[in-house]
Parts: sequence; C-alpha cells; structure tokens
Amino acid sequence: MQFDDVIKKRHSVRSYTNFPPSGRDIEKVLEVANMAPSAGGLGSRSIMVIRKGSKTAALAEAAGGQKFVGEAPFVMIFCADTDRVRAYGDRGKDLYCIQDTAAAVQNALLKAADIGIGSCWVGAFDPDMVTEIIGLPEHLIPQAIVPLGYEE
Repeated sequence: MQFDDVIKKRHSVRSYTNFPPSGRDIEKVLEVANMAPSAGGLGSRSIMVIRKGSKTAALAEAAGGQKFVGEAPFVMIFCADTDRVRAYGDRGKDLYCIQDTAAAVQNALLKAADIGIGSCWVGAFDPDMVTEIIGLPEHLIPQAIVPLGYEE
C-alpha cells in the first residue's frame, strides 16, 4: 500500500471481531513502533502487549468504561520510560520521553492500518489504575492505550 493510502485508511476502530490478528502481525506492529524516532536515539519508551482477558477488561474500566478496550483481541500499553532519558534531565523526563512514546504510537497505528488491523489511540484513562493493573515500575508512565483487532 502507498504511504498516502495508509494515512487515509487509518481511522479509530471501536468495534472488533472475535477473530484475533496473528502473533506475527502484532510483532510487525510492535517492531515498527520501536523504529520511531527518539531523543538521542535512547528509545525512552516501553510497550506492553496484552491479550484479551481479565487485564484488558480492567483496562477498559481504567479507561473510563470504554468497553471496546476490553473487547479487542490485543491491547498495547505505551509508556514513557523516564530512566532511559535521564541524561536529558527534567526536559527529557517532562517532554522527550513523551514525544518518543507518541511517535511510537503513531507508527503502530499506521502499521496496523497498513496490514488491515483496526486500532484506536486511547488517551482518556487513569494512569494510576493502568500502572496497578499491569504492574508497571515507577519509571514507566502510561501514555496511551491502543486496542488492536479486526474491525467489525
């Protein structure tokens, strides 16, 4: 698919089939997300991939009851990693790692669209609840929830 076509094809998907994408396709999305630019090449982000289950149901609640989060076959949690960007001081912690994470989310959304997987960038959630649900260490700050699956 041509790049402009991918841009035009990408849209927020909030209803998914029960047929999950292959693990290989999810790996492709993850791989491209990790190719996103980052401050100083530090890659100050971490991405967790969670299969549909009790944690995704809890994540839906953490996202203000957005049920589609829990109904997607996979959910990616994109976190800013403040440890990796420590060399840049407060600006790194307060800005660079957030920019790095946002760039990774955009790459993931575009790759998902390119290979026919629906997704949605969810920013409305309680970060403390997400941290507790998936057991994040203090240096990982959740920035985005991205459900993935085939559009219904």
